[in-house]
Amino acid sequence: MHGEYKVPGGKLVVVDLEEQDGRIAGFRLAGDFFLEPDEALGAIDAAVNGLPATASATDIGDAIRAGLPADATLLGFTPESVGVAIRRALQHASSFADYEWTIIDDEPRLPLLHVALDEVLTEEVGAGRRGPTLRFWNLAGPAVYLGSFQSFRNEVEPEAAERHGIPVIRRITGGGAMFSEPDNAITYSLYVPGDLVQGMSFQDSYAFLDAWVIEALKSLGIDAFYAPLNDITSAKGKIGGAAQKRLASGAVLHHATMSYDIDADKMTEVLRIGKEKLSDKGTTSAKKRVDPLKSQTGMEKAAVQASLKATFRRLYGGTDGALTEAELEAASERIRTKFSTREWLHRVP
Repeated sequence: MHGEYKVPGGKLVVVDLEEQDGRIAGFRLAGDFFLEPDEALGAIDAAVNGLPATASATDIGDAIRAGLPADATLLGFTPESVGVAIRRALQHASSFADYEWTIIDDEPRLPLLHVALDEVLTEEVGAGRRGPTLRFWNLAGPAVYLGSFQSFRNEVEPEAAERHGIPVIRRITGGGAMFSEPDNAITYSLYVPGDLVQGMSFQDSYAFLDAWVIEALKSLGIDAFYAPLNDITSAKGKIGGAAQKRLASGAVLHHATMSYDIDADKMTEVLRIGKEKLSDKGTTSAKKRVDPLKSQTGMEKAAVQASLKATFRRLYGGTDGALTEAELEAASERIRTKFSTREWLHRVP
């Protein structure tokens, strides 16, 4: 069995192994990482051989760490990343390069339609009617997007939202509330088969699915990195955040919103951003926490989005595509029956 895992911001970990009587055998580690001393490689192989084939990535990492020489230095990978590669090998995981990607970057649409499309397109991938897809949201209006499990009354100032003409929408993914306007945000969604993140923890999958974005931002001169669980950030401040939903079919929705520009005063009027949420972010002000792409690059929003798309295409390929009439009709029906209803919006009062 063969497995690979590109450590976000790090190196490629490659494993080959067999499974014999429920245990890992014939294990060999390779990759473009750095490891000292030389005998540490053999120590890792020895630590893994004989482990249960059901061992988690964390358990494998613990075994490797215990077997390493005291003076071992690992650069570009961790014991846990070896565990992820092993889990992916054992579960026959796929990689980005295994798929023919469709990239959708079409006309501006209302926020409510974008949210409905996320659910519909993830279902389409799960049913095999659509291949893996990267879709950029082009917005025709502003909105506040509540996480699936957030309380409406705790997160939104409804009077301020109404005064500014900003609709409040609940999405199907978890995570925190986002405020975005057409010229101020770049949002994209990935609709992928579960095999792409097979063997990964939720935390690992977030960084894995957004690794191409980090590379794209670095190419624009931004010192970007991933901050667990789901923040795309830089030394100057947070850039954006990601969220996921996994369907029973195995399909995964992963989407992220990055601030291109920001009306911080309006944001703090319509969102209730409490001190407790900010306390673990090392700041006392939501305004200071975000540093948008416009100020970090000096580029037009369209140019930044085009650069993101070009980086994805360079790394993984992809052909331009479009939404089908059936998908748009299904999304419109989902708005009528779900996303526009009071029951959905106030599912958590």
